Amino acid sequence: MDAKIHLRFAQKGDMPEVLRLIQELADFEKEPDAVELSLSELENDGFSTPKRFDCLLAEMDQKVVGMALYYPRYSTWKGVTLHLEDLIVSNAYRGKGVGTALYSAFLAEAKKQNVRRVEWVVLDWNTPAIKFYESSGAKVLQDWKTVQMDQETINKYIENNSNENI
Repeated sequence: MDAKIHLRFAQKGDMPEVLRLIQELADFEKEPDAVELSLSELENDGFSTPKRFDCLLAEMDQKVVGMALYYPRYSTWKGVTLHLEDLIVSNAYRGKGVGTALYSAFLAEAKKQNVRRVEWVVLDWNTPAIKFYESSGAKVLQDWKTVQMDQETINKYIENNSNENI
């Protein structure tokens, strides 16, 4: 029997695990020395006023196995948007639905906040991620590899993929 995925918002005490996941992503993206962010910066930026980001965590087997870190942006065409900075799943937990659960929870939060668009970037060689995003209705822009989903598509996705874990 598969372990259940538990989703929740990160707390300040979770930042060591968040930093571990960020480093794991940097390793995956072939940039192991690129992470300059410190634990104290994560703690301050995520839990002070003004808050710089929000973070959803996925847990399995009573440990943090994935995260979706995002923050508000402002589009001169759309108004308030959310930028998904990183969606990370620990290598050992890929293929178990963790990424889809985090993605759905992020989009549910975007719907709750009534944003007109969500956006993120994806590396051009990350074909599985690109195919997943396209299959969900997102547009992958070829010039920048920027991914966007308008409000209608967010709503349609949420209606078809309700997630009440959070």
